[in-house]
Amino acid sequence: MAKILILGAGSMSTAFAFPCIDNKHQVSIVGTHLEDDFINIIKSNKNIHPTLKSKIPNNVKLYKFNNFHNLLKDTDLIVLGISSKGINWALDQLKKIKNNQQILILTKGLYINKKNRYEVYPDTVKNFLLKKEIKNLKVSVAAGPCLASDLSNRLLTNVIFANKHISVVRNLSKMLSTSYYKIKCSKDVTGVAACAGIKNIYAMIVGTSMGINSKNEKDNKNLNTAAALFNQSITEMCYFIKKIGGHESTVMDLAGVGDLYVSCTGGRNSKMGKFIGMGMTYKKVKKNKMRNDTVEGADLIFDIGNKIVKDFTVKELPLMTSFIKALLNNTKFKIDKKFFS
Repeated sequence: MAKILILGAGSMSTAFAFPCIDNKHQVSIVGTHLEDDFINIIKSNKNIHPTLKSKIPNNVKLYKFNNFHNLLKDTDLIVLGISSKGINWALDQLKKIKNNQQILILTKGLYINKKNRYEVYPDTVKNFLLKKEIKNLKVSVAAGPCLASDLSNRLLTNVIFANKHISVVRNLSKMLSTSYYKIKCSKDVTGVAACAGIKNIYAMIVGTSMGINSKNEKDNKNLNTAAALFNQSITEMCYFIKKIGGHESTVMDLAGVGDLYVSCTGGRNSKMGKFIGMGMTYKKVKKNKMRNDTVEGADLIFDIGNKIVKDFTVKELPLMTSFIKALLNNTKFKIDKKFFS
């Protein structure tokens, strides 16, 4: 039995506790410093997560953030389930972890480091903690098609874990796999982690198909357009991932095609895309339709979008660069037929 500490009480981090507890591990979920009230709500509602609508198993322990550093002392696996906006805050909380600590990152995103290079979160975490003289870290990343609601209902879920030392994620797979939670292993940390981030941008782009030619918010699937956008998105993801040092084959697996498929079928990224497809600008959608929603693909664009449009031409990444410019300039996004060969 291992001691697993999950930082973050959101939908995905909470759902991740289910296969952990089903493997008879000792599991603790600690909310961030912004989630004290949220933890109170869960406890007062008989451990039913208000977003997942699922009951958290009674043997999963829930804590407010002020317990985090005490729980760190003897944990076997730290799981980061915070939002991409909270990654730097989370790093500050890990400054006193022990050497040889094992960390698994659920957070999806991509970072621009001080050398103005693309950096995936496992490298960001490792580099930061090495500067604090914390050594021999085992930092892995999880990605792939995994809706939190499905996982918390213990529906068949197939994901991918990546670490440059594949034996690390193979051990994690043995530790966390269940009859419904199946884990594939990869050495392509860059490819897996970067796919997890940029697929959110492409989920918005494919989502625009639902809004095209629609004058209201009713479903308007436009499946032919969606398929064309999906196919072009995969082509561009392959190009981008290869350019930053990942493997094209990773895009054609769970972290790429699989995760993009799930993200296009629903969720906040595709919802944002739908409104943009209806002819609305990003700021108008945020103000009038999705004021309180975190849209990770949009957050990523505002973090690294300027670098992408400098590094890649419209010919190389027609969908991504055009969509990024629309959001950065708060203009309407239009699909150009020239995007497709």
